Amino acid sequence: MPDKKVRLQKFLADCGVASRRKSETLIEAGKVRVNGKVAAIGDQVDPKRDTVLVSGKRVTQKKDRIYVMLNKPRGFITTMNDEMDRKCVAQLIADVPGRVYPIGRLDKDSEGLLLFTNDGAFANALTHPSKHVSKTYRVTVRPPVTQEMLTKITQGIIIDDRMTAPAEVRVVTSEENRVVLEIVLYEGRNRQIRKMCEELGLEVARLRLIAVGSVKLGMLKQGDWRDLSEDEIRKLMLAAGMERKKK
Repeated sequence: MPDKKVRLQKFLADCGVASRRKSETLIEAGKVRVNGKVAAIGDQVDPKRDTVLVSGKRVTQKKDRIYVMLNKPRGFITTMNDEMDRKCVAQLIADVPGRVYPIGRLDKDSEGLLLFTNDGAFANALTHPSKHVSKTYRVTVRPPVTQEMLTKITQGIIIDDRMTAPAEVRVVTSEENRVVLEIVLYEGRNRQIRKMCEELGLEVARLRLIAVGSVKLGMLKQGDWRDLSEDEIRKLMLAAGMERKKK
């Protein structure tokens, strides 16, 4: 018979416990047990035969997949719990009917479209560096913005000792005290736009994610969430190289 075992962190992500990276943290912290024994990084489990506990609670596979969009306001950190008692996005999606976790992140001072799911494969595909799923931002900066700056954003800028991937940029509005740019990225480096602007000597006054792939934030109010439509899920899966399974 073929080996039906999967990596423990993948199993936890697929069950909606946390992302793979966060699942690894839980394992390293000794909070995960498999068949009564404390788990370790590298362990594999048979989802149908093994008993997996996280902080004493049994983990089971979920058949119902949840895909949610939140319009994250400023001032909230992208985490499902915070030991420092800061405002976190979990508070905004507390009434989602199921346990979900964020796909990617927006820093505390950024706002806009944040996706959540309990589908580990979906989350992993969307965030995998090889997929290059686009993210579109509206960025308000303090001028002046020169053509040379726009060219550098398009061609790449060295941040953290590494060149950024080519991006798309256009000027949405240009006023005396501010310029609004639309920037499309195809990679997901930490605080990338803020670091790019810092290298160019631009001050970021507002940073908002307005689209992931072809799925747009639209008119969703700040602090509100909604389920993704079947068409939106299909488009995101297509962008990430996945096939939408029929129900």
